[in-house]
Amino acid sequence: MNYKHLHYFWAAAKAGGIVKAGAQLHVTPQTLSAQIKLLEEALGCRLLQRTGRHVELTSEGHTALAYAEQIFTLGAELETAVGRQRDAQRLLTFRVGIADAVPKPIAYRLLEPALALEEQVRLICHEGPFRDLLGQLSVQRLDLVIATEPMGRQTGVKAFNHALGATGMLFFAHPSLLRTIGTDFPACLEDAPMLMPGAASAMRQRLGVWLAERRLRPRPIGEFDDAALLKAFGSKGRGVFMSPAVLEEETCAQYGVQAFGRADELVEEFFAISVERRITHPCVAAISRAARGRFLQAA
Repeated sequence: MNYKHLHYFWAAAKAGGIVKAGAQLHVTPQTLSAQIKLLEEALGCRLLQRTGRHVELTSEGHTALAYAEQIFTLGAELETAVGRQRDAQRLLTFRVGIADAVPKPIAYRLLEPALALEEQVRLICHEGPFRDLLGQLSVQRLDLVIATEPMGRQTGVKAFNHALGATGMLFFAHPSLLRTIGTDFPACLEDAPMLMPGAASAMRQRLGVWLAERRLRPRPIGEFDDAALLKAFGSKGRGVFMSPAVLEEETCAQYGVQAFGRADELVEEFFAISVERRITHPCVAAISRAARGRFLQAA
């Protein structure tokens, strides 16, 4: 059976006439009638019968039309499925691991250049503990890991650190708390309620040294691994807290707090870790270029 003939029959049955179907298919009525006749000869029965200017389906025609509907529906589904696979193959997949300690707004800033490439990019982000992400990188489940610390040699993972940039830290507080402790920075931190980074974070260790050098003893009232949760407490005036200077505008706007002191000695660094010594992945290259050109300036 010729499926082109079946398509002509299907079009004529749906249109209700040979002339109308021919106009839709850009085929002359004579050609369309001849093609349908060949189908009827192949099946050994009449499928259409004329009624004035229109055609009606015979009983066999109704059966043939039902099968034709299924056939052409499946054909359309096949084209869609194959098209989706083809489109997916054209996309550049970029799988990134974001370490827990990386602030989400900074992660977005760092990844945004990858989405600005002319080539379509499918970005897949995973968040988790730094060591777990390195394990996924080692078995090539990730193309890149973004973290606030470089990968140490003791990890046993064959990968390379690429510095993306750094930013100093700002101290923030709700206006109601600032009225209580004052703004004589850094002296105002003495005995001030403070929301501290989690004990395992590298910034917590740096903060401890920074405070000790200045003989300052704030009152820690909470420790947080999640920076967003820490800032949520800060937005209610529960304590002063630190956040990267590069995020000053977003932090003030989102949490209703004010920056009252800057500590450039407290530096938050950001690294891209990949299995490539020389960066060749287009997305990683775009991130690295943009971080050097814009991120540091914003900090």
